Amino acid sequence: MTRVLPIGPRCLLVELEDLGRTLALFDALAADPVPGIAEIVPAARTLMVTTAPGVPADADLARAILARRPAGSHIPDRDAPVVEIPMTYDGEDLDEVAALMDLTRAEVIAAHQEAVWQVAFCGFAPGFAYMTCGDARFDLPRRPAPRTRIPAGSVALAGRFCGVYPQASPGGWQLIGRTALPMFDLARDPPAILQPGVRARFVEGRAHVHPVATPPAPAVRGLRVIRTGFPILLQDGGRIGQAGQGVSASGALDRGALRRANRAVGNPADDPAMEITLGPLRLRAEVAMTLALAGAGQAVVAGRAVPRGAAFAVDAGDEIAIEAPARGMRSYLALRGGFDIPPVMGSAATDTLAGIGPAPLTDGDALAPAGRPAEAVTDQGPGPDLPRPEGVVRLAVTLGPRTDWFDAAAVARFLGQDWRVTPQSSRVGVRLAGDAITRDGPELPSEGTATGAVQIPHSGQPVLFLADHPLTGGYPVIATLRPEALDLAGQLPPGARIRFVADAPFAPILSERSDVS
Repeated sequence: MTRVLPIGPRCLLVELEDLGRTLALFDALAADPVPGIAEIVPAARTLMVTTAPGVPADADLARAILARRPAGSHIPDRDAPVVEIPMTYDGEDLDEVAALMDLTRAEVIAAHQEAVWQVAFCGFAPGFAYMTCGDARFDLPRRPAPRTRIPAGSVALAGRFCGVYPQASPGGWQLIGRTALPMFDLARDPPAILQPGVRARFVEGRAHVHPVATPPAPAVRGLRVIRTGFPILLQDGGRIGQAGQGVSASGALDRGALRRANRAVGNPADDPAMEITLGPLRLRAEVAMTLALAGAGQAVVAGRAVPRGAAFAVDAGDEIAIEAPARGMRSYLALRGGFDIPPVMGSAATDTLAGIGPAPLTDGDALAPAGRPAEAVTDQGPGPDLPRPEGVVRLAVTLGPRTDWFDAAAVARFLGQDWRVTPQSSRVGVRLAGDAITRDGPELPSEGTATGAVQIPHSGQPVLFLADHPLTGGYPVIATLRPEALDLAGQLPPGARIRFVADAPFAPILSERSDVS
């Protein structure tokens, strides 16, 4: 059965029979693109397709995608480059893997080294490659309970895939060893050593890693942080088009507030700005400059409050105070002419999950003005009302793509209650608490997840993915926020309550029996 499932007005999920047919369609779409498609995230049995602005993810697009299906399955590229990965076979689960495969420890190691592992897709974290091989014995289950922390460089197996954790993170795969070879290194071009199509072989031995010297940071005069309650991030319109390396877009959580601040000082709408979480914050201007603050907070200069979203000028030595807001969570401070921030992979956004982008700013840090040409300023007017602690916020969702993994009672419980925002929330996701959503059924193969996805883990407590979420996930997504609700979600303070609102019941965009042999 082939199905096309809804994610949002510009995003859909194509579900196919197996990995081979999924990669065959991915290859076909790369060779003969469907007009209007902006990005495709391949996974174990799905393609997550995002369209360009103004192009709907509807049945017409779904039919155009399925028309590209080739007659057969994916054929691995025998001429693809081979990366040799030296490793030590000392994983905590190696003996358990041997028992599952009905082999000795030495036989597992030999089989792992004899196999040629080809990267099918990337996700979870930057540089994390899902590699598969022709040896069916490596079709292994995940661990019953995931570990809270797996060290960087761990080599692991699960569900016919092999992967190397590029950084320390939670995970539920079976650990068989470790490598010192960095999977993701910004000093390389491209940073990810393993990308779709690349082949890998594992050998026993130690990797030779050549560290790259980092030059000392130059002295900076500009806007200095005197004191901040939380680290300040730099955010812009996001890091688009890096899915092939497992890198999500990141960027400002409240895109509307970022754009209002930039337009108020004459910058391009998606220029980098300071993303300020709550407060209090004290800044000092070391040179004369023009600023604008939009979002939750309000700037105070020399005891006078600046209207939200309005441009204001400060002289060298002036201090700017921003207190914790009564409503909302995040504020955006833009500088006329921009901040002098070198882009990383095409963006100045700080991705907190991936560790990509400028380092967070803390007490004593400063940013210099870039002095880029600016245009006439525009009055953006007041921003929208922002959520307050204990208030109820209604967030519009599209049901899907995995709503049918839950029975009608569970879906009704998801939509029919208020979910509380917990203090454990972050830029990766908003963790919610309420009456648990439970289900019985198999594990979901890893698949692409969109910003705004509401994922239901084993605990039954939803996680609402924000801009720094993993590119792929292994828990079913019951619903996805509509694009117009994303900015509001980025302003949810701890204690606020959410009521999800769907304007239509769940239904596949297309569903058909495959006639592909």
